[in-house]
Amino acid sequence: MVNLKKMIRYTYNFVLIVSLVTVFAAKAQHPPEIKLWPNGAPGANPAGGKEVVRIDPGGGEQVVSNVHEPSITPYIPKPGKATGVAIIMAPGGAHKELWMDHEGYNIAPLLAEKGIAVFILKYRLARDKNSTYTIEGHSVKDMQRAVRLVRSRAAEWKIDPEKIGIMGFSAGGQVAALTDIQADSGDVKAADRIETYSSKPNFQVLVYPAWVNDITLSKSSSPAFIVGGYLDMESISTGMPKLYLKFKEVKVPAELHIYAEVGHGFGVSKGDKGPHTKWLEPLTAWLFDVNKVSSN
Repeated sequence: MVNLKKMIRYTYNFVLIVSLVTVFAAKAQHPPEIKLWPNGAPGANPAGGKEVVRIDPGGGEQVVSNVHEPSITPYIPKPGKATGVAIIMAPGGAHKELWMDHEGYNIAPLLAEKGIAVFILKYRLARDKNSTYTIEGHSVKDMQRAVRLVRSRAAEWKIDPEKIGIMGFSAGGQVAALTDIQADSGDVKAADRIETYSSKPNFQVLVYPAWVNDITLSKSSSPAFIVGGYLDMESISTGMPKLYLKFKEVKVPAELHIYAEVGHGFGVSKGDKGPHTKWLEPLTAWLFDVNKVSSN
């Protein structure tokens, strides 16, 4: 007779082992992370515990939460391919978690192949369980720090310090938009050398951005590329064209792409089909145009 309890326990252990192997294998194939603050981020929760990585059962995607040590993962173009353009990329996840694959790891190598350096950002999450963080006080500060860090190492990574932009998906889009609005030129008196650099991005890419309907733009806003789906939730599907018009009102160049057959969260997923899967093509063309570079 089959022992049901043993079967359940063995099944659970098998699934756990497979999940752990998947996580470790996935981590091994990505470049090493660089902590934004090697000695600990300001305001970080010291009792927060370790970062949590789960594998989404629906598609096998890595989903990260409980971030207390914000970092960037660099994807640097091969020698001879670099255009000097760089992007700090913020995955989304409702400020509760970060969907790292279709809004990060799947995209970075494709852009790096085009000569664009990509830095995938893990930022602190304001709506994670028991979080002590806020969007503007921590998530935005993390992205601003990432811009400063990349700018401080621009020569090392063959990046033009005046061609560094930001990119955000969904909740990450809100972080990106606020990063641009709240940017500063740096503190020349700061003891931390990285803090002396400007956090102002030279351009911004907002991919189905959430919670941006109330933001206020100005003539100093960075040029924007906005992309999303017609079938997205109402606040986002109608919010994107409204956001585009805000850029128009302040006379800041912006480009808008809405794909009719898709909703929220498409990013770049393996096996996905439809016109929206080509969105990196107009993005790349726009990046070359706005930064006045040619493809290699």
